[in-house]
Amino acid sequence: MKIKPDEKEKVEQFWKVHSYIAGSYDKVEGFQNLNKEIEKSESGTQANRLFYLALPPSVFAPVTSNIKAACMGKKGWTRVIVEKPFGKDLASSEALSSHLSALFCENQLYRIDHYLGKEMVQNLMILRFGNRVWGPIWNRDSIAAVQLTFKEPFGTQGRGGYFDEFGIIRDVLQNHVLQMLTLVAMEKPASTSAEDIRNEKVKVLKSISKLTMEDSVLGQYVGDPNGTGDAKDGYLDDPTVPKDSSTPTFACCVLYIKNERWDGVPFIVKGGKALNERKAEIRIQFRDVPGDIFVPGMIQRNELVIRVQPNEAVYFKMMTKTPGMSFSAEETELDLTYGSRYKGVVMPEAYERLILDVFAGNQMHFVRTDELSEAWRIFTPLLHRIERERPSCIPYVYGSRGPKEADDLINRVGFRFTGTYRWTKPQL
Repeated sequence: MKIKPDEKEKVEQFWKVHSYIAGSYDKVEGFQNLNKEIEKSESGTQANRLFYLALPPSVFAPVTSNIKAACMGKKGWTRVIVEKPFGKDLASSEALSSHLSALFCENQLYRIDHYLGKEMVQNLMILRFGNRVWGPIWNRDSIAAVQLTFKEPFGTQGRGGYFDEFGIIRDVLQNHVLQMLTLVAMEKPASTSAEDIRNEKVKVLKSISKLTMEDSVLGQYVGDPNGTGDAKDGYLDDPTVPKDSSTPTFACCVLYIKNERWDGVPFIVKGGKALNERKAEIRIQFRDVPGDIFVPGMIQRNELVIRVQPNEAVYFKMMTKTPGMSFSAEETELDLTYGSRYKGVVMPEAYERLILDVFAGNQMHFVRTDELSEAWRIFTPLLHRIERERPSCIPYVYGSRGPKEADDLINRVGFRFTGTYRWTKPQL
């Protein structure tokens, strides 16, 4: 735990209100003992219960069955938070959803994806629907491509045995990145109620075609012979990873939304481990200026970038005259960097926001059953093909940008990366 010096007393108080009950996941007796322990602290007329399941998916069924049998609250609401992974494919996910639906109502279930609690992801609704300027241009007529990126600068760090069971697509793309995509692409909801928002997200997912191998690039990192520390080791050097593993640690996939607003616009979802930086961002790239009157190659595409982490920011990349006597142009930005604009503002962690939402009964930032089903529908055919055919992943060096073939793919579908612009964090 990250504890500041002035928080030590609060941490001690926090631990003092904890108690633990030993028991088996599949034995109801342990849950009956848990219920008795909970009842000791329920002295008032109102007492609510919240169960947080940070557990392997294999034990979700017996645990939730035993909670229903022995631990439901009698003086208030009972709610259950379920951590990902929500299954491994469409069939396993639907089996889990059917099991949970037989035990609990939808308003008791909170499938948590912590990316939906991040400041910039929650800001997407305000940015899109609270600013008139974006409405007329937020469509296929003005936008050339959308890229959603998740990067980590480290490898599996000894957790390869767990990661190898799921891979980067299940770990990141099918949930975190796809959730961001729905907020970028959805239509304006009728209100800010949880159901109206989730209805629009489901409509987006239903409009996305199933992902194919031809629209994907898969990679697996190898050690950097010139690196130091962990960078010298590749994925297969992790002792917890099978030596013949074909599990991708990098994936770049292109999705298309078949509706009037987005028809033909590539949505590029990209994620990987052991890359060159830590970054999660949404990059909306606009089309070329029609009738360009300047020197060929001088004018670059505008981009709206929402940096989710680190250094939360929203900036709009645009062209401006180079200062001085010349009449040339250069790339610059209109920049809202939170650390500069909102100095001293303490932003809560994603899990803090989401757990508070559960207490308040707000399901806006949680994944609904049909939403989950549609997400798995999109990715399951590709996942099954990878497991069936075991294609060789393209090797990329630890600390690089990933396979070059990923750049070739996004260039082929219409996203233009020039490498001429670098965002600079403002000096505080």
